[in-house]
Amino acid sequence: MICSLLAPLALAACIEPPEPVAVSARIGAWTRIAGLRIRPDKVVEDSRCPMNARCVWAGRATVRLTLRDGSRTRQVNVTLGEPIKVRDGRLALMSVSPEKMAGAQPKRPAPYRFVFEFQR
Repeated sequence: MICSLLAPLALAACIEPPEPVAVSARIGAWTRIAGLRIRPDKVVEDSRCPMNARCVWAGRATVRLTLRDGSRTRQVNVTLGEPIKVRDGRLALMSVSPEKMAGAQPKRPAPYRFVFEFQR
């Protein structure tokens, strides 16, 4: 009797949470992640420390994106490393490229690319 009560608890302890899902995105392009559709609309802030500089503060990168979940559409700001609650999980902006550089800037900078991650 006791074994039959403990067996479900032992199995529950073995269940691992689902792996996070990651996607790459660019400004103005729709992409899917975990049943959601997201479109980065613009970079609201990019005060990241240039990779070839020493900074007291790492800075921030914030992206405004349009989020579509079924028939519901809304705009949200997502900041690098600060997940937001979405549906039954959390959506995070994990990386922004290209890295910023101190000094002379290229005439035609590379377009922004983002990696978003969703985890339940």
